Amino acid sequence: MQRKTPPFRADHVGSLLRPPALKAARAKREQGEIGADELKQTEDREIEKAIRKQEEIGLHAVTDGEFRRAFWNYDFLGKLDGVEAYLGERKIKFQGAQPRPMMLRVIDKLGSFTGHPMIEHFKFVQSHTERMAKMTIPSPSSLHFRYGRDAVPEAIYPVMDDFYRDLGSTYRNATRAFAEAGCRYLQLDEVNFTYLCDPKPREVVANRGEDPQALPHIYAGMINAAVSDLPDDMAVTMHLCRGNFRSSFVASGGYEPVAEILFNELNINAYFMEYDTARAGGFEPLRLVPKDKVVVLGLVTSKSGALESKDELKRRLEEATKFIALDQLCLSPQCGFASSEEGNILSEDEQWAKLETVVALAEEVWG
Repeated sequence: MQRKTPPFRADHVGSLLRPPALKAARAKREQGEIGADELKQTEDREIEKAIRKQEEIGLHAVTDGEFRRAFWNYDFLGKLDGVEAYLGERKIKFQGAQPRPMMLRVIDKLGSFTGHPMIEHFKFVQSHTERMAKMTIPSPSSLHFRYGRDAVPEAIYPVMDDFYRDLGSTYRNATRAFAEAGCRYLQLDEVNFTYLCDPKPREVVANRGEDPQALPHIYAGMINAAVSDLPDDMAVTMHLCRGNFRSSFVASGGYEPVAEILFNELNINAYFMEYDTARAGGFEPLRLVPKDKVVVLGLVTSKSGALESKDELKRRLEEATKFIALDQLCLSPQCGFASSEEGNILSEDEQWAKLETVVALAEEVWG
């Protein structure tokens, strides 16, 4: 059966390739050739087109493609009270091309929430569709994992537990603000649980004096705080991936090291899980998913334009049902198509073809 509440049988992570007109406008804005109002007009126009396209191909949840963002995480986190974005040296490296060295740091006590521009971004989508408007924001762990203590001055937070507590409070206020704006489908983008499945990032964490075994539990506490004051009819999902800049990646390794925490310690309704390559491991960890939770299998890759065959996708879906019931599953691409404004290495036509395949296959499988 099809699902009437999110996540839907055919769903998507959120970001879309930036259209040429939008890229041109952002470049002009950076060079001072146009003002903020003119850029916004272009963003509004291109987002409306993206919404119509998502509706046309049959998606029940639509996003703004993250068209107003440069990065999936920095644009949100850098606008929180007490947080600053700046240029610095990246600690965690991709396997290929590297993003611009945008960094984050805490400059004041966290906990308060005086507003955020992305609330208006959500309202724009909601007002331009009759489908479910989906909002994506980075998980609170994104303010810590890449930097550790470098992002949290001891002069502000002598004790890290106080930082984790206050960050959880900030997020609780933020998610509640989205709920009050009408959001009923919120996704937390969480890469750091999966990074902690790879020995190399774990070594980075250990070398800076932190315990990679303890961090998933700490992050679970922050995430649970973040979603602790939301309406019962608000679906909160989590997207898990291993890096997605310009079709590259950061980490490898199956979900087993964090599966028990993910599925049974986190108060999350559903999980978008990367499963497009062997780099994500097997389906065995899905045996730990409680009966009341849902997994959106990311079987279709967003990293290349080659279109997967339905027969192969069906075979993999059947393989997953050895560990979890079919009724607990949905389908999507493994990640967004543009975690940063540069986008992955495929065309817009290839992007839409992949989403159309997800929709068509979901109709064949679930009716």
